[in-house]
Amino acid sequence: MKILIIGGNGTIGRRIKERLQTNHEIIVAGKNSGDLKFNLENSSSIRELFEKIGPLDAIIAVAGDAKWDRFENLTEDDYYTGIRSKLMGQVNLVRIGKDYLNYGGSITLTSGILADEPEIMTTSAAMVNGAIHSFVKAVNLELETIRVNVVCSDVVEDSFERYKNFFPGHRPVPMEKVTDAYVKCIEGTIRGEIIRIKA
Repeated sequence: MKILIIGGNGTIGRRIKERLQTNHEIIVAGKNSGDLKFNLENSSSIRELFEKIGPLDAIIAVAGDAKWDRFENLTEDDYYTGIRSKLMGQVNLVRIGKDYLNYGGSITLTSGILADEPEIMTTSAAMVNGAIHSFVKAVNLELETIRVNVVCSDVVEDSFERYKNFFPGHRPVPMEKVTDAYVKCIEGTIRGEIIRIKA
C-alpha cells in the first residue's frame, strides 16, 4: 500500500512509520518536517499536498494542536486553535483526501482519552476530541468507497513522563498497542469505529 502519514515524525507517528514501512510505501508530511511540508490549517495547502502525492491507499493523521489552560483563562481564539488545527485539519483531510484515495482505501484520524475522560485544563482539547468522534461516526454513513476510523488512546508510553502530572492515576499505554490500532484500521476492514486504547 501507498500510505501518507500526517505527523509521521511525531511521538506516535514515527512509531507507526517504523511499524508499517516494512510492508508498505510510506510518505511522511508535516508542518516542520517530513518528505513533504504543508499547513494542516489551510485547505488549499492540503489539496496541494495531495496533488503532489497522487493516488493513495491510506491516510493516517496524527497531528493537530489544541490549547491547554484553565477554563477561566480560555479566550474564543484559544478554542479556535483546536478547532482550526486538530478538528478542521482532520475533517479537511477526509473532505479533500477522499478524492485521492483508491477504492477501498482508508483514513485514520487521531483523538485522545480526553474525549471520554477530561481533566482540568483540557476543556478545549476534550471538546475537539469529542467532535472528531461524532464526525467519524456520521461521515461513514455517507462514504461508500472508503473507510474512516479514529484511534483514541490514553497517554502513551513515549510521552508519559512529560504529561503524567496532567493525568493522575492513568497508566501509560505501550506503544506497540497503539500502533496495533492503526494497523487494524489500515490493513483491516473496519469503518466508523472509535478504537479506544487503555493500558
